[in-house]
Amino acid sequence: MTVTGTTPADSGSAVLYQDIQQFYARQMQLLDDGEAERWSETFTEDGVFDGNAFPEPAAGRSAVAAAARRAVDDFTARGIQRRHWLGMLSVEPRQPDEVLVTCYAQVLETPRGGRPELRASTGCRDLLVRGAQGWLVKHRYIHRDDLD
Repeated sequence: MTVTGTTPADSGSAVLYQDIQQFYARQMQLLDDGEAERWSETFTEDGVFDGNAFPEPAAGRSAVAAAARRAVDDFTARGIQRRHWLGMLSVEPRQPDEVLVTCYAQVLETPRGGRPELRASTGCRDLLVRGAQGWLVKHRYIHRDDLD
């Protein structure tokens, strides 16, 4: 079967795409496992977490960590396990060590003894930079589909 109108990805693009997917797999598992401080270490020191559901952005790694810790503790106290799924990644190289990633994110919540429910459908736009230990979020913007 021949498919026209497409160009095959070069091996460099495929490796970059795979690296970014691995970054998100590790990052989201940290958050879902309640490792808020370790999750915040996936942001640059001046990293920003922003979105249309927040009154103001969390700016700086310590603010990101504090916000994540509050959320994790709240869900733990209510007996809710959250799982984040990110997919449909579009990876756009900007600089040699910088990429813009656009993806969809879904958040599932499962109450203890209950059934999982889709709690949020969002678009995510990240500016990632490569640090000494790998990729880091410089700026994240989450757009919840149910909000303007």
